[in-house]
Amino acid sequence: MLLNFLFLQATQGNPLVGFLPIILIFAIFYFLLFLPMQRQKKHQRKMLAELQNGQTIVTNGGIVGTIVALNQDDTLVIRVKPDSIKLQVARSSVAGLFSGDEAKK
Repeated sequence: MLLNFLFLQATQGNPLVGFLPIILIFAIFYFLLFLPMQRQKKHQRKMLAELQNGQTIVTNGGIVGTIVALNQDDTLVIRVKPDSIKLQVARSSVAGLFSGDEAKK
């Protein structure tokens, strides 16, 4: 009986070893998923804060236009070719800056 008790205690080991695979999985998810998403969101916020008149942008809907005015209420007025139509869009709908290299492709 005493021998069985000692054997059971020896096989259990450290309870932290049982959680080690779960901890490793969370660490992998953090470095492969969450950290890059945080970097991307930080880059997006910086880009939205630095928008200026005259820059060519692309919206989330795929509209390409040139910024004409920056309003205080987080909206932009953009001019869209070919008819120089002016559209008012939310600042948060800007997907990124449109460079000349992308236009040539």
